[in-house]
Amino acid sequence: MSTIKNKLSGRLIQEYHRGTLTLVVLSVLKERHYGYALVQKLQEAGLDVSQDTVYPLLRRLEKQKLLQSEWIVDGSRPRKYYSASIEGNLIISELQQEWLVYTETIRGIIQ
Repeated sequence: MSTIKNKLSGRLIQEYHRGTLTLVVLSVLKERHYGYALVQKLQEAGLDVSQDTVYPLLRRLEKQKLLQSEWIVDGSRPRKYYSASIEGNLIISELQQEWLVYTETIRGIIQ
C-alpha cells in the first residue's frame, strides 16, 4: 500500500511541477541560455527536471513565439541559445502576477 501511495504522490507532484515549469523557464530565459545550461540552472536551484521535459517545452514556447533562439558556434560545437521574446517578456509579467494571486489563494485554502 505504501508503494502505491508513494507512486501516486510522485506522479501528482510531477504533474504539479510541469504546470509551473512554463513560468519558471520563461523567467530564467529573460537571460539567454542554451538548453543544457538551462536544465543545469534549474536543477541547481532545486527543481528536479530532465532534458526530456525541458526540450519539448522550449520547442513549444518557441513555436508559440514566446521564445526566440539562435545558433552560436563557439568552441567545440554549435549550441542553440534561447531567450524570451518581446511577447514572452510580456507574458512573464502576467504569469508572475497570476502566480502570486493563485498561491495566496491556495495558501488560504490549505492552511
